[in-house]
Amino acid sequence: MFKDLVLKTRSYRRFYQDVQVDLETLIELVDLARQTASGSNAQPLKYYLSCSPEQNAIIFSCLKWAAYLADWEGPAEGEKPTAYIVILCDKNIRQTAGYDPGIAAQTIMLGASEKGFGGCILASIQRDQLRQYLDIPEHLEFLLVLALGKPKETVVIEPVSPDGKIEYWRDEQGVHHVPKRKLEELIISKS
Repeated sequence: MFKDLVLKTRSYRRFYQDVQVDLETLIELVDLARQTASGSNAQPLKYYLSCSPEQNAIIFSCLKWAAYLADWEGPAEGEKPTAYIVILCDKNIRQTAGYDPGIAAQTIMLGASEKGFGGCILASIQRDQLRQYLDIPEHLEFLLVLALGKPKETVVIEPVSPDGKIEYWRDEQGVHHVPKRKLEELIISKS
């Protein structure tokens, strides 16, 4: 059921590093994204795929993880993603990507979840450094990095507390808690 797929597609930040995501899987996920809507059907998105430990280490070094977990530097060795999809906008096609990266990223995450993988959508990227490391031409703008792997953590959705705090957090057992607003708070009109 689609709702079940959506509910299990969470932001995972720790992975079984010994379980690989192969290149064929990454290509299949990008092919799913390729089929989605694109503003004016311009299709300006390009993708850099990585599933080699060497390339993964380079990409990992250019990312910032989990802003609300201030004392956490990101996944430890043994818990790092085993693949990445870097989403770029080809400025030779269109100067801005609009909503396309969000549509593509969520489609890829849903597809990954269906295949037993999980991931995290990251926008906190050291873009200049990553461009240099990966030798990405200037006309390709970094939009998002999708970190992928087999999830090694439990993510629990819970209601936002009465004090209104929306920050995610981890408990003593390492369970990741993500507060979500109530549906009644989101719908402003029913007619």
